[in-house]
Amino acid sequence: MSLLSVVVVSAVLLVLAYRLYGSLLAKLLRLDANAVTPAAAMRDDVDYLPLEPRSLLSQHFSAIAAAGPIVGPILAGVMFGWLPAVLWILIGSIFVGGVHDFTALTASIRHRACSVAEVVREHMTRRSYVLFMLFVWFALLYIIVAFTDITASSFIGRMELEDGQVVSGGGIASSSILYLLLPVGMGFLLRFKRLTVGVATAVFLPLVGVAIWGGQYIPLDLERWFGLNEGNVHLVWNLAILGYCLIASLVPVWSLLQPRGHLGGYFLFLTLLGGSLGLILSGDRVVYPAFTGWETAKGEPLFPMLFITVACGACSGFHAIIASGTTSKQLRCEPDAKMVGYGAMLLEGMVAVVSLCCVMRLSTDSPLVTGPGGPKPNFLYAQGIGSFLGVLGVPAAFAVSFGLMAFTTFVYDTLDVCTRLGRYIVEELLGRRDRWGKIIGAALTVGAPVPLLLQQDVDAAGRLVPAWRVYWNLFGASNQLLAALTLLGVTVWLWRTRRRGWVLLVCGLPTIAMYTMSTWALLRIIRQEFLVKGAWAANAVPWVALILVGLAVLMAVDAVLVFVRLSWPSGRRPQPVLT
Repeated sequence: MSLLSVVVVSAVLLVLAYRLYGSLLAKLLRLDANAVTPAAAMRDDVDYLPLEPRSLLSQHFSAIAAAGPIVGPILAGVMFGWLPAVLWILIGSIFVGGVHDFTALTASIRHRACSVAEVVREHMTRRSYVLFMLFVWFALLYIIVAFTDITASSFIGRMELEDGQVVSGGGIASSSILYLLLPVGMGFLLRFKRLTVGVATAVFLPLVGVAIWGGQYIPLDLERWFGLNEGNVHLVWNLAILGYCLIASLVPVWSLLQPRGHLGGYFLFLTLLGGSLGLILSGDRVVYPAFTGWETAKGEPLFPMLFITVACGACSGFHAIIASGTTSKQLRCEPDAKMVGYGAMLLEGMVAVVSLCCVMRLSTDSPLVTGPGGPKPNFLYAQGIGSFLGVLGVPAAFAVSFGLMAFTTFVYDTLDVCTRLGRYIVEELLGRRDRWGKIIGAALTVGAPVPLLLQQDVDAAGRLVPAWRVYWNLFGASNQLLAALTLLGVTVWLWRTRRRGWVLLVCGLPTIAMYTMSTWALLRIIRQEFLVKGAWAANAVPWVALILVGLAVLMAVDAVLVFVRLSWPSGRRPQPVLT
């Protein structure tokens, strides 16, 4: 079986889903082209600013498509074989993740671009709102921890290619810094020099390629410069990335978020297109087994671990936070929600399929799979993309650097948005919307991950375990449970305003599925960690998992009460938002 058949079948299914199921969802949600969106009604050119749909799609896609659709499918493919992973990616992105993203975005724009938490408060209870906000903040922290650590790992060490060329982590760090400076210049030119978006794209997008090429000639080699060991360099980069997140979360959206999202989106589209085209032309065959068993050698069962490991490749609660936190404030008109909400999730599903193909081309005894400490998804992905681009004649060193830069670009665009959204939550909970509220919110959101990144865990062989690997299962489970909570809130909203059977079918069933798998996984994490390490010797993972399960159970109880009560909890039935 060839990789070509997997890619083509997946692409055809996702396109058909967009045309058929996406259009059905748009009809059920009654998207109105004449409705005034919050971006226009509340425009302030800081947070609220209408954006052309393709630019918004690029920004939204680059924000949601972080390390999840790369790391998750690669790990799941190695663990259980490629077939279970690809089936869940396609089914999940079409019927669960896509519905989740689309309805969350629509709910937000129908509620003055408020967050999903605000929708929960209006249609459930005040307690549900506070529980949801706390859950989101905890989930954001673990996204920041996992993605910061795995990005920092790309900036250290050296990768020797088959032709003898070397790609240095320091060179990738240099390229990353150059990449982050480009959108700042682009944003200021668009803002103050009236440069058109088309011209800016034509100028700055090729400069991204120059940054990738040039980074290897001016590497930031901290190990050699300061005599630090690899662990200390990793820590320095972790702190540097958090510092970037702090700054990026405070500056206006036009100065970094929008232009970086625009450039990053095009860059990621090119990565997806180039990788898919090279993959198709390569003629590579599927080598990795389709199914390796119901349980891994470490005793991890397919149910529920497949679903939380694939994570963002099929469904992600984080997407709703992006959709209702930043994207809804920039949506030009309601029908754009189909392209931006549903379409971006299907694109992410395709990214996950291409990432999985990077595993499918390998044998089970490949060093990329069996290396010390297990597979390193960022390097496995970079070599896979580099191999696919090599078919198109791209030099090997540039192609692998391109793959690693694509990986870090996915992550950068998510990290600063995470910090911004965490800042919003702290501001709301503290009741402070002033300058100091912004600073305190950003500082708390960036500061909380620091002790988790400083903590060092070792495996049974005494090897240091990277922080991202320690927290990946917790991140995946909490992220999927966040999706379940979002779907729960959306289901309650739609049921209260529409009272149609399709609400329970389209939104209710995915809610139950995500609640079941994610809670099951969290309970399994709690049991394993406490049994193996003991309650007081365990790290933060089982304790946070316990908190998250408690928050989710309390919110589920509130939802059940809303459904069964004849009168509303507030004693007054709100006016329907949909007409």
